[in-house]
Amino acid sequence: KLPLESIQVVLEELRKNGNLEWLDKNKTSFLIMWRRPEEWGKLIYQWVSKNGLTNSVFTLYELTSGEDTENEEFHGLDETMLLRALQALQQEHKAEIITLDDGRGVKFF
Repeated sequence: KLPLESIQVVLEELRKNGNLEWLDKNKTSFLIMWRRPEEWGKLIYQWVSKNGLTNSVFTLYELTSGEDTENEEFHGLDETMLLRALQALQQEHKAEIITLDDGRGVKFF
């Protein structure tokens, strides 16, 4: 058991490293991330590049639940974290999140 002050120090270090995000202004609820969105984005883009899939469009479902990604670390990734990863790739101009008839997708560049 740690004193509250020590817990706050640990949480602040996680936040500084990008592995924690506060979900409320009072800092009572937070999200701890195993990998930062940028790291997930890098893994996804490495898979896309390795398999010659640039200029391809995928649904979010295909990326996290499709047969092609079964052996990848991002397979089964929560949709919220997937979107954050894809937004990071979008900022790097490596992907664009798009709206499809049946949901969202992504095009990789």
